[in-house]
Amino acid sequence: MQSLTLAYRDDDRLPVIFAIREMARRHYDLDVKVVCIKGGEAYEASLFNGAADILIEHLEYLYDEAHKGKKISFFCAPSKGGGLDLVVPQAVHGVEQFRGKKFAVRSHGQPHAVTLWLRMLGLEQDVETLIVHDKGVGRWGQWKKVVSGECIATFMSSLYLPDALNAGLKILPVPDIPIVGHFAQACLSEFARENDAVMRAYAKSVLHALSWLAARPAEALSTLSSELKSAMQVDNDAELKRRVDSVVHGLKIRPYPTPQAIANTYEIATIEFPDAKGLNPLTLWDLHWVKDLDDGGFIDEIARQMSS
Repeated sequence: MQSLTLAYRDDDRLPVIFAIREMARRHYDLDVKVVCIKGGEAYEASLFNGAADILIEHLEYLYDEAHKGKKISFFCAPSKGGGLDLVVPQAVHGVEQFRGKKFAVRSHGQPHAVTLWLRMLGLEQDVETLIVHDKGVGRWGQWKKVVSGECIATFMSSLYLPDALNAGLKILPVPDIPIVGHFAQACLSEFARENDAVMRAYAKSVLHALSWLAARPAEALSTLSSELKSAMQVDNDAELKRRVDSVVHGLKIRPYPTPQAIANTYEIATIEFPDAKGLNPLTLWDLHWVKDLDDGGFIDEIARQMSS
């Protein structure tokens, strides 16, 4: 059996990761070895020291590595976008009320995406962003700064919304900024070049997993629930279903990034890593496995099988 190592750092990614591993094992004679690397420096080093073959999140730093001469390949983008909800006090009815106020921004993930979002709405010069670390408020607890009145709004993962809504906040519908989002994946170009058969089998596994989660979420949840409960530390069946449903809702079965999503994600990365400015982000994307399988009817056939 062929094998590769897939690294992640956030347990919220596990429904997709475990689905990929399951489809790889069942259908494509591929052993996807899943490793969790929590430390930031260790995670960022994992592609280069052999600890991982593929990363499935937190890829912004790779633009800087590419600027330094490392050969990187991004090869799929399964997310529809950022997938976050904007929470505000009940008295807020539109973004025009943000002017002159502070906006709470989570320090993890893609905090600089908020800068682009405010710019898109013409609010960048009128709203102050306040970076809030999870250590001070709990995981995705930036909403507490809104409840206290210190900030006017914050973006949240839907996985953690109930506490904010129970505290009296509400979701304010707003336009989303196109970004590559969660579950985008990357490897070293050399690994891809030397392991084309493994990469093709892995791409099939990803595409199969996306259709499985989208078309048969109950089946996928039933198959993966025991391991997900343990890994994600969720005991309640209803809560696990809510979390998996939130993840599945943000997926697309054809994992192509849009040009605007690539451009925005690159700009977000260069805010954090300014030395990468001038790099053409398109040179990092290699979609030929996905496109070849898609053009050959693979995605349509898997979707047909899943819906029958």
